[in-house]
Amino acid sequence: MTIKVLIADDQALVRAGLRAVLDSEPGMDVIGEAADGADAVEATRRLRPDVVLMDVRMPRLDGVSATRALLGTQTPVPWRIVILTTFHLDDYVVQALRAGASGFLLKDSTADQLVEAVRVIAAGEAMLAPSVTRRLLERMAVEPAPTPTDGRDLRELLSARETDVLLLVARGLSNAEIAASLHLAETTVKSHVQSVLLKLGVRDRLQAAVAAYESGLVQPRPRPPRAHPGSR
Repeated sequence: MTIKVLIADDQALVRAGLRAVLDSEPGMDVIGEAADGADAVEATRRLRPDVVLMDVRMPRLDGVSATRALLGTQTPVPWRIVILTTFHLDDYVVQALRAGASGFLLKDSTADQLVEAVRVIAAGEAMLAPSVTRRLLERMAVEPAPTPTDGRDLRELLSARETDVLLLVARGLSNAEIAASLHLAETTVKSHVQSVLLKLGVRDRLQAAVAAYESGLVQPRPRPPRAHPGSR
């Protein structure tokens, strides 16, 4: 099955480079481009791609606002959004993930990383593996967000095993790593993950991880204390 991609970036050279990589990949088709967020929203709704590569800083409507417009609906949508960014811990990325984006990709990523990200997210997964993503999720947990409940709401909603699985998803583990950690079959883990997504009403693993952090189920790791001036 061909993965349909839409590219939204205000720099024509960036769009051309992304298109060249994706169009040369078997099973991928760039079906549209947009030079600003407003055009991205219109083109996405009209063309209905599987994956939208969305720059965060664009004229007329920024990528965060465009993401909210495309995902802020109760009606299920066929597209998933990947945020394109220059910086690892960009404030815009935090906002976009809260708005429902399925992951982010650095603009200096390799062609292989770009293709892999599109394939993974089109398959319904999310880009959780890089350690920078874990740091970003932990940053989200300590910034203003819905009032945390120490995870009580999620623990009441999920079974004990599903809670165990969600805790490890939120730490960025893959299904295989979770299976090894909990001594379960990988197919069983996959079933638990799907049940967690359904119960939480979220699109993918990344949004499940966001929910785990923002509910207080997962606590950010404490930062080491700063050394006092003059100390060794």
